[in-house]
Amino acid sequence: GAAYLTAHVARLRAQNPATVVVSAGDLTGASPLLSNLFADEPAVLVMNRLGLDIEAVGNHDFDRGLPELMRLQRPGCSLGDCDAGTFAGASFEYLAANVIDLSTGRTILPAYSVRDVGGARVAFIGETLTQTPSVTKLGVVAGLSFADEAATANALVPELQRQGVSAIVLLLHQGGMQTLGGTYDGCEGFSGDIFPILAELNPAVEVVISGHTHQAYDCLVGGRLVTSAASYGRVVTQIDLTIDLATHRLVDKHARNVPVTRDVAPDAEVTRIVQAYEGRARSVTGRIVGYVKKNLTGNARAARVASCETPLGDVIADAMRASTGADIAFMNPGGIRADLGAKLEGRADFAVTYGDVFEVQPFGNPLTTMTLRGAQILALLEAQFGSRQEPRILQVSKGFSYRYTYDRPRERGFVSEARLHGKPIEPTRAYRVTVPSFLAGGGDSFAVLRTGEDLTSGAMDVDALTSYLGRATSAAAPLDPPAGGRIAGDGCK
Repeated sequence: GAAYLTAHVARLRAQNPATVVVSAGDLTGASPLLSNLFADEPAVLVMNRLGLDIEAVGNHDFDRGLPELMRLQRPGCSLGDCDAGTFAGASFEYLAANVIDLSTGRTILPAYSVRDVGGARVAFIGETLTQTPSVTKLGVVAGLSFADEAATANALVPELQRQGVSAIVLLLHQGGMQTLGGTYDGCEGFSGDIFPILAELNPAVEVVISGHTHQAYDCLVGGRLVTSAASYGRVVTQIDLTIDLATHRLVDKHARNVPVTRDVAPDAEVTRIVQAYEGRARSVTGRIVGYVKKNLTGNARAARVASCETPLGDVIADAMRASTGADIAFMNPGGIRADLGAKLEGRADFAVTYGDVFEVQPFGNPLTTMTLRGAQILALLEAQFGSRQEPRILQVSKGFSYRYTYDRPRERGFVSEARLHGKPIEPTRAYRVTVPSFLAGGGDSFAVLRTGEDLTSGAMDVDALTSYLGRATSAAAPLDPPAGGRIAGDGCK
């Protein structure tokens, strides 16, 4: 869809030449296979063609570490190999106001960019979420610190005002969410980790363009315009700012989210870029690895499952356990990036390809197996709740089950009846548990997993799933969605 996204941006820009195109992060990392196979050079080249001006780095932009993020900004040999051609590097500007290199005490990238737009000076501050280390692979952000978002932005306001800016826009890789059924242009039941940041921001920051939660919304929160453009290029937010050039004041602001439809002519150059990489990747992406009878969703809200258990989460956890022979496997729901289904593009019925599976698990996490006592497993389950606005329910392998209740006002969950093959989990008994390496390092605030013992490393997560599908399915016997019922609870009501 990149060629259609580019066409829509070009159409919107043509309506008003006084336009800046910005992103609130995660243009690279956790990406579809076609970009990921080539270290996200394709994503950068597409953004160059689209005319992106500024990106605030997001947590996934650090997935391959700071050196690789810096490499993507510079022209040079493609993937270090000049025989493969040259790479143009990013033509847009990266910002990271709250990311500090501990060895120098300085920001790794510029904190802000001031642009002359239609005769007005507009400042853009770029930030990622302070929790980036807890939602990123262990080690890739070593040596970096992530400062408080509101305090960092507020400290820059006097400096920007001395430069005579007429408006300050914060590009923030943190966000919120609406209640189920909210429209693209609204903030129905709006909640999330962005709220404490908004409450502390200097009123001079009148526009916040947010990300991270993959939601679409736009509205005024306490008089401040707050927007988000969903994910994967499905939406473009058009923001109109009216500035009085005589007084250098922002006098009006509003936004609307524009769906990226396919009733426009796709951009020819982006089409060429995508097709070129498709040709290079086809031998990998097109390999059939298994068969599924129905679409398997990993989105608990889309599945309307009150407990937050999903069919795809069950399958992934089963594949992890089968790969390592552990007693129990846990999968983090944020690591499931797409649904899995047979798209039937000239394939045999029910066939899924390596490319399909990679879209589901694009992180390249090795599986880690460890020994945990029953009490640690119970602590892990309790850690799914608290310190966040929504519970983050781990997906579990067949044979393990438990029940919980969620006290939403107090953000507390209470776990009971945890069993393995029908027998209660014993607090002092040792169990072998498999998780993605991201979780093993304490990712998503599951710090108890850092206390596991006798750690062993296994297959990559995507390879475990493809192997499982290859063994458990065939064209004559495609995989049915699991029956569920492993988790009973009310966290996704």
